Amino acid sequence: MSLFWRIFALNAVVLGAATALLLWAPVTVSVPVVLTEAVILVAGLVVMLIANAALLRIGLAPLDRLTRLMTTVDLLRPGQRLPEHGRGEAAELIRTFNAMLERLEHERATSSARALLAQEAERRRIAQELHDEVGQSMTAILLTLKRAADEAEEPLRGELHQAQEITRESLDEVRRLVRRLRPGVLEDLGLVSALTSLTTEFATHTGLRVVRRFDAGLPELDQETELVLYRVAQEALTNVARHAEAGHVEVSLRHTDGTVVLAVADDGRGTGIAQEGAGIRGMRERALLIGATLDVTSQPQAGTQVLLTVPGPRMQP
Repeated sequence: MSLFWRIFALNAVVLGAATALLLWAPVTVSVPVVLTEAVILVAGLVVMLIANAALLRIGLAPLDRLTRLMTTVDLLRPGQRLPEHGRGEAAELIRTFNAMLERLEHERATSSARALLAQEAERRRIAQELHDEVGQSMTAILLTLKRAADEAEEPLRGELHQAQEITRESLDEVRRLVRRLRPGVLEDLGLVSALTSLTTEFATHTGLRVVRRFDAGLPELDQETELVLYRVAQEALTNVARHAEAGHVEVSLRHTDGTVVLAVADDGRGTGIAQEGAGIRGMRERALLIGATLDVTSQPQAGTQVLLTVPGPRMQP
């Protein structure tokens, strides 16, 4: 039965019941209307309106559920669906909406994958140019400054040594940027070594205490999964340094029940509600690339935890 005929039938039932009561009930209407008759008529009208509202609420309930889902759906949290029950226009609308969500989630995942892959390619290109062009040029400047300092007299020698130190610090910063843009240790030594290097560098530059807990015997993952895990840990640590005001960070990598779980937890101020900024949404997009789920919890004065769960580890071929 279509939605139109369902609403028509509901109203017909209510009006039919009211008409039957007027026909067979011992009720008359005088002219002018007597107070008791007016009370009975008004009470009957109220009952009729309440019954009509209740029946319409039941009939339109699927549309209410659909409206609520439409206002809260987030393509970065896939799997949100309405149950498909019954037949008719409302059920068909729900099935169509669920199919649309399925298509949009697939298209979002595909477009995000292309964008993130292009981003990683651009990171590698920039890192290569920094390493080959800027790094080599600064190394040549260091050698030139050293020769000039060895041949110069004081006080020029001291100034050249100072310029040499500034150049060396700048070269170290360029190398650090290269490592952030293109984690060569991830490609050469694997995920655990890359995370160890990342957390060590993070502790050195921020002064925060970092605790690592990596399970032994972790499965070998494919390159894409390892890169997603590394980038999520990198972004989570960046958020800790910028916003958490923490003194302690724990990074763990566990293998339980056929899943690999990465957790980054701090003891910072927390917010009670995890703010969905560009960083967290970027992590969610990366999680979609490998079919993982990302959970972010933040409690006031108890810190924030980022949990990335990779179901059925994607084994390296």
